[in-house]
Amino acid sequence: MAKIHFVDHSGETRIVDVENGATVMEAAIRNAIPGIEAECGGACACATCHVYVDEAWREKVGGPSPMEEDMLDFGYDVRPNSRLSCQIKVSDELDGLVISTPDRQA
Repeated sequence: MAKIHFVDHSGETRIVDVENGATVMEAAIRNAIPGIEAECGGACACATCHVYVDEAWREKVGGPSPMEEDMLDFGYDVRPNSRLSCQIKVSDELDGLVISTPDRQA
């Protein structure tokens, strides 16, 4: 189990416990984290679960797959540290992960 820190666009932080194997998106939806809509339900078919991975965590989380990169093209305010939260699998290695949400989704 890992603790994930979700920071919304206003700076408010919520910390949630997430079971290994779940995605960051699933954790956000289960915990009513604002800013993550997840319209496609985690199928990597939209960009409404777009998040920013804190710079200190980028290497551990890894980069997007080519399919995810294609979907990020539809995201709002995409940055080098952008990811789709449905594509980030939680593990013990991600305990303490800091994720920020954009001020709106695409």
